[in-house]
Amino acid sequence: SEASLFPRLKFIFGSSAIQALDLVDRQSITLISSPSGRRVYQVLGSSGRTYTCLASCHYCSCPAFAFSVLRKNDSLLCKHLLAVYLSQVTRTCRQLQVSDKQLTDILFTKKKQEA
Repeated sequence: SEASLFPRLKFIFGSSAIQALDLVDRQSITLISSPSGRRVYQVLGSSGRTYTCLASCHYCSCPAFAFSVLRKNDSLLCKHLLAVYLSQVTRTCRQLQVSDKQLTDILFTKKKQEA
């Protein structure tokens, strides 16, 4: 059950678990998919910024992911990715269907903003 899952999540992920569950509760996760089968998640962070998550290759565009997960290697994932995985399990993410070009534009625009 979800009640018994929470202590384990908190043990493994610490405060990220609480923040991730809050993102799920606020329905901040959107699964964007295209006809070719590409899937990308967007998470509206607590700061109001939107981050792009690729669950298939375990990636998030947020600074915490770049620093804690990739650089320092002291964390398994950020709160946004954890929220994506929790929303998959609880089936609570919003769904948005777009064209292949629109999905490419979403990914390309995000990259330009972050550069």
